Amino acid sequence: MLSIDPCNLCPRLCGVDRNKDMGFCQSGPRVKVARAALHFWEEPCISGSQGSGTVFFSGCTLRCCYCQNAGISIEGFGKEVSEERLAEMFLELQAQGAHNINLVTATHFLPGVLHALDLAKPLLHIPVVYNCGGYERVETIQALKDHVDIYLPDLKYFSQALSWKYSQAKDYFEKAAAAIQEMVCQTGGLVFDDDGIMQKGVMIRHLVLPGGRKDSLEILNWIHENLPPDQFLLSLMSQYTPCYKSCEHPEINRRLTTMEYQSVVREALRLGLGKGYMQERTSAKEEYTPPFDLEGI
Repeated sequence: MLSIDPCNLCPRLCGVDRNKDMGFCQSGPRVKVARAALHFWEEPCISGSQGSGTVFFSGCTLRCCYCQNAGISIEGFGKEVSEERLAEMFLELQAQGAHNINLVTATHFLPGVLHALDLAKPLLHIPVVYNCGGYERVETIQALKDHVDIYLPDLKYFSQALSWKYSQAKDYFEKAAAAIQEMVCQTGGLVFDDDGIMQKGVMIRHLVLPGGRKDSLEILNWIHENLPPDQFLLSLMSQYTPCYKSCEHPEINRRLTTMEYQSVVREALRLGLGKGYMQERTSAKEEYTPPFDLEGI
């Protein structure tokens, strides 16, 4: 059973009693949120013309050293809210015209989030998106089965050395690969409405890192060999921006080059993984990170 006492919500299985202490995610027992607003910078089939109703949760189970959202994911900015208030926020975003409810890094608050979704469910008629770093337990994804319509996971690293160096998670690929396979199995394919807005399915995001081209190619080949074709989208991102503690790692303290990104794109196309999204290098801008100002909370 998933629990915060002892905490077993993410693959770290730290086992702390979150009523008394904090684990790696640096989160207590109550849901903490930094922003709940319409967001227009997701992929087009998620944001659409009206925006994605995005709820950014504070804290994180990965805390990557280059995180663009470090102010909330690592430094913990945000406000604690009741599960009842969280449910109200979902319905308020729906009333604003959101195409979906987009839960960003919610894993460490899963019991409260599930309860809030249950409270909102009688009136909530738009899809729910689970937007995560990919570092998930299969059991967590199974618990989300009747609550989530769309999974939007990262698949960050293939290399154990890189995942340890940048996110302190040696088992990242093992856990993320299994979780993503469960997501694809659970959703069973892609569904869009008449306007091209995603209603059900999985979109896998991969951020190409400076110097990480070979790791990206390993990830693409794993996807090609292990996931059923036409049952997921791939979003290859070039938007890496040096920030937070990336300066501690000189090899990633720079922007991605055109050659690095294009070589990954070419491999994706060679493997038949062209269904999804690719970015222009101009996407690597800090202004795409929203202001975390407690809007909507």
